[in-house]
Amino acid sequence: MRIGSSIFLIALGAILAWAVAPGLIPFVDQALVGYILIAVGVIGLIASLVLASPGRTRRVSETRSVVDPNTGERITRNESRDGTI
Repeated sequence: MRIGSSIFLIALGAILAWAVAPGLIPFVDQALVGYILIAVGVIGLIASLVLASPGRTRRVSETRSVVDPNTGERITRNESRDGTI
């Protein structure tokens, strides 16, 4: 669930809970459905904000050592980069 759909659920829940006249839909408690939609929207909004945050970045370091066959010289190469998921 993304931020936009979470905000949409919060707005729809608020409309059902507070703006629509009770009894518009028979046998359905509109206020309860509205509060449930608000809760789901808030949980989705929090989850999407937590997952969208950059968090900690991983750094990957790699070292390679080889011997040059022509000269017999040892060559060491160090490489570091940001790790991705």
